[in-house]
Amino acid sequence: MVSEAPPFWWSKADWRAWTLYPISFLYGRISGYRMTHAKRVSVAVPVICVGNFTVGGAGKTPTALTIARAAKARGLKPGFLSRGYSGSLDVTTVVDPEHHRAVAVGDEPLLLAREALTVISRRRVEGAERLVKEGADLIIMDDGFQSARIAIDYALLVIDASRGLGNGHIVPGGPVRAPIRLQLRYATALVKVGSGVAADKIVRIAARAAKPYFTASLKVCDGADLAGRSVLAFAGIADPSKFFRTVESLGAHIAASRSFGDHEHLADDEIDDIISTAERDNLQIVTTSKDFVRLAGHHGKAEQLAGKCRVIEVEMAFEDHLAPKLIIDRAIDACRERRLKEKKV
Repeated sequence: MVSEAPPFWWSKADWRAWTLYPISFLYGRISGYRMTHAKRVSVAVPVICVGNFTVGGAGKTPTALTIARAAKARGLKPGFLSRGYSGSLDVTTVVDPEHHRAVAVGDEPLLLAREALTVISRRRVEGAERLVKEGADLIIMDDGFQSARIAIDYALLVIDASRGLGNGHIVPGGPVRAPIRLQLRYATALVKVGSGVAADKIVRIAARAAKPYFTASLKVCDGADLAGRSVLAFAGIADPSKFFRTVESLGAHIAASRSFGDHEHLADDEIDDIISTAERDNLQIVTTSKDFVRLAGHHGKAEQLAGKCRVIEVEMAFEDHLAPKLIIDRAIDACRERRLKEKKV
């Protein structure tokens, strides 16, 4: 899977997208075939998959965290299943946020592990079985929708209202992971995040396919004291501009910004640039929680930068505050039906 989204993916399809169309067509056929013909392994507990149509962040991890909090509030023990992208470990591992570093387990699993039991595994079925063994009674997959390895009881696809499906082309000509109508066939519901109209077309297509959708937005947990302050904002996420808009929404003035690749670990010279610029211009350094966990646990330059960072924590807020509970209930019901059918076979 392509890890970085080139800028032309997020504008109207141009000559680059159309030049790559034959490869995109082949990629789509292969990914579609895998989704259609995959043997999905059943696990003993309900499985909720939080995925998206496209490469790049749309808010999957904050959505997964919100669902986990709702599960814990009703007495369940949720467990996160992640592939551990950008981490070096290739064995199934229970993530320990106090001892593991992002370079080993990935940045998103570290964020998830702060909230609930988290397992990373390149082999998703093995990872799911490990979660059950560890006592999880609800599995929340952070991504993995298109891999089609596990029987999913509720597939929630997250879509950014500002970016939508980009140019609508399949990888590598665009950000779409598999044919849209095929993805919709296996989706349970959509959640549109933020304001904007870029996601409206796919929401209408989903509605015609009788797929419900929710609306949500990213809310800042704390940051009112940044109003009126000049800051240096840096982010290594799929869409750094989204983070910059969040900082500006707090009333802060972004005097300098630095954008890096998604999951990117900063080199020493990049860290020096951030620190020296902030000190020279008397700027508060602000970043995302995902960027911060990539600095945590290191020494030297990374430790120095981490000590100077103000982390802007965000959470996913559903417009309908009962939505996470509804999603969990539907997943539990679907799991019950799935298990009954298996007993009859």
